[in-house]
Amino acid sequence: MLKKITVISLFLFWSLPVVMAVTIPMTIHDCMEYAISKSTKIKIQKADISDKRLGIRDAVLSAFTPVVTASTYAYYNFGRSIDPQTNTYFNQTSFHNNYSLSAYIDLFDGLAAVNNINISKTGLLISQSLEKQVEADICLSVMEAYYNVVYYNRLISVYENLVEDARQTLSLVRRQEELGVKGYADVIQMEADLSDREYDLISTENMAKDQLMILKALLFWDEEEELVVDQTLPTFIEESFDSEMITLFAMENNPEVKMAAWNVENSKRELKVAKWSLLPTITLYGGWNTSYYTYSGYISPSYTNQFQNNMGEYVELGLTIPLYNRLKGVSNIQKKKHSFNNARLELEQKKMDIEMEVKRAVQDCEGASVAYIQSLKKSSVQEEAFKLNRKKLEQGLISPLEFQTANNNYLKAKSDEMNSLFKYLIKKAVVKYYFGIEYINQ
Repeated sequence: MLKKITVISLFLFWSLPVVMAVTIPMTIHDCMEYAISKSTKIKIQKADISDKRLGIRDAVLSAFTPVVTASTYAYYNFGRSIDPQTNTYFNQTSFHNNYSLSAYIDLFDGLAAVNNINISKTGLLISQSLEKQVEADICLSVMEAYYNVVYYNRLISVYENLVEDARQTLSLVRRQEELGVKGYADVIQMEADLSDREYDLISTENMAKDQLMILKALLFWDEEEELVVDQTLPTFIEESFDSEMITLFAMENNPEVKMAAWNVENSKRELKVAKWSLLPTITLYGGWNTSYYTYSGYISPSYTNQFQNNMGEYVELGLTIPLYNRLKGVSNIQKKKHSFNNARLELEQKKMDIEMEVKRAVQDCEGASVAYIQSLKKSSVQEEAFKLNRKKLEQGLISPLEFQTANNNYLKAKSDEMNSLFKYLIKKAVVKYYFGIEYINQ
């Protein structure tokens, strides 16, 4: 009976449909999204943005709401003390209990509170812009690593074909040696060529693995399945860009320029705060208090009666005039002036840097486009030359050394073709980024 059950169980197991896990290749857009979602830098920046929002809330509350405190205390006094009722001394042990509630708000503080609100709001904008900058840096790094992975994997396919061609050619030359058409030196030359191709294939495979590890590190890849990259080559679309228009746009909208401009605004506000800190401060105070006391041998009023009868309130308007604080205020003004001037200089420098970067990016993009078009022509010609030389080798019209030269030229042409394409794609992405199109949206 046990054996029958086992057989039936096995039958049911094997009759069930087998669901195979299919790994979907990740596109460059998928890699960028994954890297941003996993990046510790982005998480740190988001925490900083949350802190900046709290800073705005604190600045608003500080400017428009009072500070309120409540306190209470109770103590026994063993020894001489003053009777609160008669204001005379007595020596009995007494018990005292006090309650108070107080509040104050600055009516005028040199507009420091209002400026602090604006500084906090600008600080939030800087943090949000910095987050976009971090995202852009991550996306650009992922893009470069992704294209390197695709480049070496495509190059592996080229080397595999060349290795197979080298093996077939070696077999052909050996056959020709048997027929007396080729010599032993030609066979050795083809064996050396096959060894070179196999070595190049292994080296390229190692480089592909190394680039894949770099990509995984950028993605914070912690999945169990292997990272598979989409090997589809992007379509080449030649585009022209207006360098002047992109430069003007970048100098107004680039995150680095905007952050530098916001730093100038904040430095200017901090300078105002430092200057206005030398003015008097007007503060409104208000409070309430009550107390209870008793001592041995004294019939004191009840707790409720004392709580009501001893109750008192007060309102106070204070004026604080800074007369001399060891020149700290004057020194602070000078420091804020220097910070303001440095912020303006940094803004000018940043605009100059962005202008040069945009012009260089457009120039590099145009150069990469021309280079890729030329590499296509070169690759096509070298591929045709490789095929013709292979036929010549089969017919015994050229030596293996001449064929190896043609082989190397063809390999270099294919490598240059793919390399120039990926260079163009990266350069074009950089130009579009300066024109306001984020990498992940391209």
